[in-house]
Amino acid sequence: PSVLDSFALLSGQLNTLNKVLKHEKTPLLRNQVIIPLVLSPDRDEEIMRQTEGRVPVFSHEVVPDHLRTKPDPEVEEQEKQLITDAARISPDVAQKQIQSLNKMCSNLLEKISKEERESESGGLRQNKQTFNPADTNALVAAVAFGKGLSNRRPPGSGGSVQAAQPGAAAIIAGASGMQQVPMSAASAQQQPMLAGVQIAQAGQPGK
Repeated sequence: PSVLDSFALLSGQLNTLNKVLKHEKTPLLRNQVIIPLVLSPDRDEEIMRQTEGRVPVFSHEVVPDHLRTKPDPEVEEQEKQLITDAARISPDVAQKQIQSLNKMCSNLLEKISKEERESESGGLRQNKQTFNPADTNALVAAVAFGKGLSNRRPPGSGGSVQAAQPGAAAIIAGASGMQQVPMSAASAQQQPMLAGVQIAQAGQPGK
């Protein structure tokens, strides 16, 4: 019975407190001044949790900084000096200063945006691909394996080159560029090796 009586008393006091706080004539708590009642130099885990680890203790050293409602005296003096200087300037002079400041800011922003655009365009130029991988692969395949080379004789030339002739093989082996090698139908069927490179068949399409 004593526990129930104490609980009923606490419940009644809490309800009364809630009614007082919810009353329209009660001022907002955010407008009230906070006065520290308990100061301790020991580490407080609850304060650490509420401040996300910024304030480990609530002592005499940190209370004036965290509960201050006015700036430092030095900052107050600087603010007063700025207000005094601003009051001495006429509206026309102030307007001219505002326009000059806006012009400087706009020029600075324009320069920054121009540099950003130039850097982006320079990066695009550096990253731009200067070759076609498909063409490169086709050239390598043609040089190394003779893929896609035509084995038919160009019009207007007579005769045929035999694979067994050492002179023709030496000429083809020593050539620095790609050349069309004419062959007869019989040699094309046998697929002779010219200087270690197999010539493609006549049925393959040429480039």
